[in-house]
Amino acid sequence: MGKRNTSRRLAMQALYQADMAGEDIETALDNIAQSDEFIEETISFAKKLARGAWQDRNELDKSIAGLSVDWPLDRIGKVDRSILRLAIQELRMKETPVSVVINEAVEIAKKYSGAEAAKFINGILGAYVRQLP
Repeated sequence: MGKRNTSRRLAMQALYQADMAGEDIETALDNIAQSDEFIEETISFAKKLARGAWQDRNELDKSIAGLSVDWPLDRIGKVDRSILRLAIQELRMKETPVSVVINEAVEIAKKYSGAEAAKFINGILGAYVRQLP
């Protein structure tokens, strides 16, 4: 598994943990970074993604809510919302090809949520990309 793939997974887990526990993102990041199995580059990218998504979560949530037709934000599961926040944040950073970001988000959804969630996330991210200038 690539370093960035692992970084995205760790960032999603930190976002989910902060959201569920109502804690600071730094505490969640400290919890995920405690393992010695990850190299610094992996942890560093995870922190960059998670911090950005957490800091901008209100703006990201508005984008998600605007794109999720018939699904109010509070009906979207916290795992799925964490994946969407993470992916949209990474798309906004414009450092990674769009197709890679979407594919990674869908794969994370398949692993941590389910097939239907993966389709939903793919649809939301596709709609987000289509609306970009």
